[in-house]
Amino acid sequence: MATKLLNILTGINRPCEPSSGSMILVNDLYGAMSDIHTTFLGRSPVDQAWQAAFDQLITLSTTKRPHGPDFDTYVDELTREVGALLEKIKPNAIHAQYLGFALSLAFTRAADSIPIIAIAHGPEVMAAQRSASERQAMNEVAAASAAIVAPTCVLADRIDHLTGRRFTDRLTVIPWGIPLSDTRTREQQPSLTGPLQLVHTGRLDDNKSTITAIEALALTDQPHHLTVIGKGTLREPLEQRAIKLGLQDRVRFEPFLPRAEVWRRLPDFDTYVFTTTGLEAFGLVLIEAQAHGLMVIYSDLLGVRETLGGAGIPYTPGNPRSLAVALDETAQNPHRRKTLNKTALDNTRQYDIATTARQLHELTLRITSKPAASRPSP
Repeated sequence: MATKLLNILTGINRPCEPSSGSMILVNDLYGAMSDIHTTFLGRSPVDQAWQAAFDQLITLSTTKRPHGPDFDTYVDELTREVGALLEKIKPNAIHAQYLGFALSLAFTRAADSIPIIAIAHGPEVMAAQRSASERQAMNEVAAASAAIVAPTCVLADRIDHLTGRRFTDRLTVIPWGIPLSDTRTREQQPSLTGPLQLVHTGRLDDNKSTITAIEALALTDQPHHLTVIGKGTLREPLEQRAIKLGLQDRVRFEPFLPRAEVWRRLPDFDTYVFTTTGLEAFGLVLIEAQAHGLMVIYSDLLGVRETLGGAGIPYTPGNPRSLAVALDETAQNPHRRKTLNKTALDNTRQYDIATTARQLHELTLRITSKPAASRPSP
């Protein structure tokens, strides 16, 4: 007898392309999930290669508006659009990405008896910490959700706190993952002596704190080299800071690259530098780096420590001097470098996207099998 497909509706209120870690994650995740039919709601433009993970992709037509005077009207309009789509799609479950952003609010208000699993990504948690209105939105979605998924215990506890410990029993931790089968390590082992070949990737903004890595190089005893791959509002100030510190020969800036190209490049380096100073939901880039055989030197945030499981070198977040010491001490210790290369690869084995997909699929099956009367009401 053929297995009945689980019909899932999900979406992220952004252009349908691999523009962020969350967008890449959902593409990997639903592409790896078997026995489902997934409809994804997003924005145009649509990356035709990216959409292959979904059985159906629908672009939203409601004009997007951020928090402000028109936000409530916007969510009302989005809710009507989502409600009309629900009538056509008739999903068994809704996966509401981002706990409290506009699309998850629309899902919540239009769902009726359809069970919702809310999936936290991090930015909405940071927003809820800063804003009472964002916190109220988070609580509304949490109250209507049969389950709330977070990728780390640290993020789950933060959500638990922001929702007044009212939904503790609905919180579950499902670590994120990457397609480990697509990764590779360099054919020859990296040198275990001499200066480090460092790489840093991602958005160039205040929270990512790339400036910490640049200023740390001015304080090191050894001439480590740093390649920065990414784009953002701070690109030019970061370049100017490197020049002012006399590091133009040791810091190289490269534009944003698609993930496949970044992964191709990663084995050219021996160390990944993670410099984020604020909340980090999981840190997929850390697993990507480790899976390609790189050591990781990271700002000592609780969520990051949980993800790495001790397979990295911490330093004080936002402190160039602390990072400089970590770089030099690591460079001078060949045994430590060899050990970190091995533990990095060992750590990644628990973070395959197939495992994430299986756990989310099992949770969805449990939620949809419960009687409607036992589910939270939107």
